[in-house]
Amino acid sequence: MNDSAAKLEAAIKNGSAIVGVIGLGYVGLPLIDAFATCGFRTMGFDVDQKKVDRLLAGESYIGHISATRIAELTGNGQLTPTTDMARLAEADVIIICVPTPLSESRDPDLTYVETTTTTIAQHLRPGQLIVLESTTYPGTTRDVLLPILQSTGKLIGEDFFLAYSPEREDPGNPDFSARGIPKVVGGIDPASQKMAEAIYKKAVVSIVPVSSPEVAEACKIVENTYRSVNIAMVNELKTLFDRLAIDIWEVIDAAKTKPFGYQAFYPGPGLGGHCIPIDPFYLSWVARKAGMSTRFIELAGEVNRAMPRYVVDGVARALNEQGKPIRGSRICLLGVAYKKNVDDPRESPAFELFDLLGEAGATLSYNDPHVPKLPKMRSHSVPNLTSQELTSEFLASLDCVLISTDHSAYDFSFIVEHAPLVIDTRNACHAVTKGREKIFKC
Repeated sequence: MNDSAAKLEAAIKNGSAIVGVIGLGYVGLPLIDAFATCGFRTMGFDVDQKKVDRLLAGESYIGHISATRIAELTGNGQLTPTTDMARLAEADVIIICVPTPLSESRDPDLTYVETTTTTIAQHLRPGQLIVLESTTYPGTTRDVLLPILQSTGKLIGEDFFLAYSPEREDPGNPDFSARGIPKVVGGIDPASQKMAEAIYKKAVVSIVPVSSPEVAEACKIVENTYRSVNIAMVNELKTLFDRLAIDIWEVIDAAKTKPFGYQAFYPGPGLGGHCIPIDPFYLSWVARKAGMSTRFIELAGEVNRAMPRYVVDGVARALNEQGKPIRGSRICLLGVAYKKNVDDPRESPAFELFDLLGEAGATLSYNDPHVPKLPKMRSHSVPNLTSQELTSEFLASLDCVLISTDHSAYDFSFIVEHAPLVIDTRNACHAVTKGREKIFKC
């Protein structure tokens, strides 16, 4: 073991290593909290000065990380937020948590990863470990990051170390924090594997070592493709069972009593979040490069992308039964976060619903206790709206309430009592006993 490796390993073992995280979003900030909890000093890097300023002021912009916790970390020096990328040289471990979106042609867009790696290379010093956590296709760490870092003249496994470890955040799930989820780790070489395992062992419940970054990269995509395909299946079954006048939710409740061979997945108005709607297309892209097609995965994507249109068609049918068209109807969406009890609206199907209903001429409003103002979305024309208070008067003034996210904060009995029509895409009103004639499952 050379001096660089020995110094880094010693710093990790004695807790003096500084952990730098690039990208202070829904993945990066919880990761900083995990490393700080076990005693490491951390540095948070982001190009967004507003995020850094809020952290320095002791504020949080992520629901499951409290302002009190942020103030504690910045106050005691365990977290140093900054936009100064030259300070990357101060970190012993650099973890990349930047977005990996799709292009308009649904190909992987690695702009953020490549730009970030180039910046790291400009400040790379001997003895640093770089870990990519952003979801991507197999081969990214070796074929994209490694050449950029090696262009500095420094040697992998001697001067610097490189690994991939996919993020496994589940916002809104109180049973699993960043520290409580096993971490898959794949290093470029044995020395990198050793360093990456050593740092994550300090911060998470257990390590799952794999033979290469490609295995770790594929692992993440398999996890999310599995969910995408199974959700597509129940979404397609929902459209079939609706035609057969069978309640898909009752079917699933019955099926999940089987103690083996079945896992319950649930239909909805479409897929949301930063992973499941995107990751399978990374796999499809890799398959096309290899001269193959992934028909099953692509079909699942088509089914899931069609669900917002199916919901809007259901809204039209329900309003039509009351002698009303969508055009001119006052429609309020309940929930714009991509899943219940979180404040993350990324890739939420609510925005596709806004687009489709707006094109059909509806007068739109929304409520979400976790999202007080609609954020801008690069793929959608987002109306300039703020969350409306769900008073009895407001609900009565509407033509339709559309439940797109079933937050626990909602009193669905109250909503059904005062709204003239409720379109339920989440089976949120299953326990409501009065006014069920107003509920239209979709």
